Amino acid sequence: MDDRSLVLVVEDDRNVRDLVRANLLARGFAVLTAENGRDGKALAVRESPDLVLVDLMLPGRVDGFELCRDLRAASNCGIIVLSARGSESDKVRALNLGADDYLTKPFGIDELLARIHATLRRSRPHPSEGQPTGPVQVGDVTIDLTRRLVTRAGEDVHLTPTEFALLRELAVDPGALVSHATLLRRVWGPGYAANTEYTRVYIRRLRAKLESPGAAPVILTEPRVGYRLAPAEVVHGLLTGLGHLFSPRSSGPD
Repeated sequence: MDDRSLVLVVEDDRNVRDLVRANLLARGFAVLTAENGRDGKALAVRESPDLVLVDLMLPGRVDGFELCRDLRAASNCGIIVLSARGSESDKVRALNLGADDYLTKPFGIDELLARIHATLRRSRPHPSEGQPTGPVQVGDVTIDLTRRLVTRAGEDVHLTPTEFALLRELAVDPGALVSHATLLRRVWGPGYAANTEYTRVYIRRLRAKLESPGAAPVILTEPRVGYRLAPAEVVHGLLTGLGHLFSPRSSGPD
């Protein structure tokens, strides 16, 4: 590691907690630990970690799901869930609540480290090679890849590092189709080709932040293939075609 990224480990199993802590320290990370969600939340607020490892089955009133939600509401830190619960519904729920990744127990330390590095990379500036030289405009959404800024109708849009990384892959070539496998590999890393729930959840999160109900879509779906960013002319054409639906009512009788 070139810098001492701070990792918070929230895990009630002491053996797992100590094993993860020892391996992270040996690889140059700074590490904090907590054995329940309440203490983990307090540490996160006070210390602002770069990444939090969260066990779902935590004792007390604040379980792992609630901790994910609270962390994401307050911070852009990376969140990786570590859990023995491996069902797709648990994964989707955790991702919907703001987790960046989900690792099922038992796991290998090398795999955990790879996912930690991948999550931290998404929070750092991305090389500009191959990116558009100026902001990308899609309807009232402006995406500035160089400055890592996104606005909608002139208002800043708050995106997590993973959300921005996914949007960036679509914005590099607006209108070009990007497959599920390509998005998974570029955003999450090798070995994620089968985890299409990741793209589904995060595309849904992006749409909630970038699109207004009833308005033309910013992100288009190609069923069973992938996604594309709607070219500006597509958005304009859709809005023009739907214009009569949004025109003011006449002042006369119906």
